[in-house]
Amino acid sequence: MEDIFVGLIGFGTIGTGVIKLLRENEELIRKRLGARFVIKKIADVDIETTRPVTVEREILTTDVNDILTDPEISIVVELVGGYTHAKTFVLEAIHGGKHVVTANKALIATYGNEIFDAADDEKVNIGFEASVGGTIPIIKTLKESLAGNNIESVFGIMNGTCNYILTRMTKDGKDFASALKDAQDLGFAEADPTFDIEAVDTAHKLAIILSLSYGKRVVLDDIYREGISEISWQDIEFAGELGYTIKLLAIAIRRGDTIEARIHPTMIPFDHILASVNGNFNAFHLIGDASDSVFLYGQGAGMMPTASAVVGDMIDISRDIMAGIWRRVPLRSYKKDRIEDINLLEMDDVSTNYYFRFSAVDRPGVLSAISGILGSYNIGISSVIQKEIKLDRDAVPLVITTYKAREKDVQMALEEIDKLDIVFGKTTLIRIEDDALR
Repeated sequence: MEDIFVGLIGFGTIGTGVIKLLRENEELIRKRLGARFVIKKIADVDIETTRPVTVEREILTTDVNDILTDPEISIVVELVGGYTHAKTFVLEAIHGGKHVVTANKALIATYGNEIFDAADDEKVNIGFEASVGGTIPIIKTLKESLAGNNIESVFGIMNGTCNYILTRMTKDGKDFASALKDAQDLGFAEADPTFDIEAVDTAHKLAIILSLSYGKRVVLDDIYREGISEISWQDIEFAGELGYTIKLLAIAIRRGDTIEARIHPTMIPFDHILASVNGNFNAFHLIGDASDSVFLYGQGAGMMPTASAVVGDMIDISRDIMAGIWRRVPLRSYKKDRIEDINLLEMDDVSTNYYFRFSAVDRPGVLSAISGILGSYNIGISSVIQKEIKLDRDAVPLVITTYKAREKDVQMALEEIDKLDIVFGKTTLIRIEDDALR
């Protein structure tokens, strides 16, 4: 039986999971692949700490070159994360003629164009299923299963930390700080949760999804994003009263030759397919012009779910190696000469529905003044909720939802409203995705 020699860079949580899975399912993998994976070297800065799995001492090294320069190793698995070192390791592996498997979403989102070009030049493959959605096969679905479709839209819950926090706020009535602490205590959130709660992590994943869905080169910083740190218990309660739940959504919509791409907290109806995705789970709702609605759901992170995706890529690449081909499916699902720069719709030109929460003076004429300004910017009111709940400075919350409106008009209207002496502080804005309001 043929041996496929593998070098593993990074022996942390995911690396440990890869070794564990290869051992526990060794016979299954042999039957499916017709070959055996041999982990020849594992490189990590720390080879002394005890892991949940035991490996032979002689395969451990602190020198990554023991992997990169070994001619027998055909697949390099990069699991160190981050940018600088990971990029160097991946490019050196590629230039050494080795195939690469990575779970590094930040690397692929930021430097994918350079890495993919290098892989094309050197005729090697890159497996990156684990970079988006953990165990959910979203990348394979876009590259292969839906390859005959124009992807009309992708709506995704792509960050388990944010989804867990919003779930706890919704189900248990917790405020943001308490829900975040719970997530940290359970290991769902880092000590510094900025990348998660400010939607940086989600932007990395959406950049990859955009590239695969539309065969485009994507600049990460061009994607509009907002995090969830400003969502309050009031917004959660009002959303429920209006028939909505709040999720951090990554949204991609095809608008002819232009792509609408944005990430922000979003109110969605209770009966929306993504509304029931709770806890630290991820989900993707795709619509293809032929497939219609496709829903993918599962664990978006964690040792074994991510290891599952990594090993799946190893098997795919090994099948190509054994067939004597260097890559069957293009990295972006499009031929290299068909890849173009993406044309993103400016956020100012996005049209959707909106939720506004004002802290307003409790006196007659307030609603009339606010609605008058909204009307002057062609923003139609769908519903109004006014509560006799006294806030600071004797203000009361006033909630307005709108019919479809343009982002630029909304921002201009709110700028004018926030200057009124009947409104205190900055208005809270949350976008709504509800076909019933269109």
